[in-house]
Amino acid sequence: MVLRLLCLCLACGLAAAEPVGPRIMAVGDSITQGGGKTFATYRIPLAAKLQAAGVRVVFVGSQKTDTPQGPLWHEGYGGKNAEYLASILEAKLKAQPADVLMLQAGHNHFVEEKPIAGIVAAHREMIATARRLNPKAIVFVAQVIPSGKLPKYSYIPELNTALAGLVKELHRPAQPVYLVDLATGFDPAKDTIADLVHPNAQGAEKIAQRWSEALTKVLK
Repeated sequence: MVLRLLCLCLACGLAAAEPVGPRIMAVGDSITQGGGKTFATYRIPLAAKLQAAGVRVVFVGSQKTDTPQGPLWHEGYGGKNAEYLASILEAKLKAQPADVLMLQAGHNHFVEEKPIAGIVAAHREMIATARRLNPKAIVFVAQVIPSGKLPKYSYIPELNTALAGLVKELHRPAQPVYLVDLATGFDPAKDTIADLVHPNAQGAEKIAQRWSEALTKVLK
């Protein structure tokens, strides 16, 4: 009897030590960060969708969003662009290692800057950083949502084409990079708040659904 109890306790201890699921870091600008009462936060419905689909994950990062289900950690920074995110990612990943990266960055530039090459280079750098720190890292790259704030963001369709090319170039079976199409079906006139940039509740739901489909397909 004592032996059976000891074995049971050991089994319970081993079960408790098992990881809950892969560690996911959502990296991006204000759309990833979320706006609290100002605009919707897509990561909240995303977490619910993953849970409903039976995909067990742990969101990691240095930034926190409080929810009724507990804190959702992330690396979303309002007003920051892809180049900034590339500059801080190594330190963030060293502090909070991740198995999965969600990259969603393409705003916070002006079309006059001709920013596409720089944004793509920043994504390339972030993918390289993730792979260097975790050779088994899985990376998801988002084609960012379109904006009605024009001409400032008129470069986004061309950027999304360039990001698709980058994913095709860098993907390999042992170190996968997946494209997540957030742009198709997203209507800035209906899916954003008055600024025509940040998602309203309907827009956040669309973003969460696309992320959920992509993550579930790979992680479940």
